[in-house]
Amino acid sequence: METDVIRVSTRVVETEQYERFYSPLIHQKLIYYNFRTPDGKLFTCISRTLANARARRDAWLKQNGGRKED
Repeated sequence: METDVIRVSTRVVETEQYERFYSPLIHQKLIYYNFRTPDGKLFTCISRTLANARARRDAWLKQNGGRKED
């Protein structure tokens, strides 16, 4: 995942990026997910599956007037 010094996403707009990691606290593999809109808004979540993270992104875009349509 490309980040700057303070771990803020530096990817191109309207692209998703995600990173899989293991949480020793809950003993599960999780997904850290980022999506940046054309106007610069950043959606970030942690989810158990990539499909769930994308569904949460789509709901967020719908609520915030985004336009990602797959």
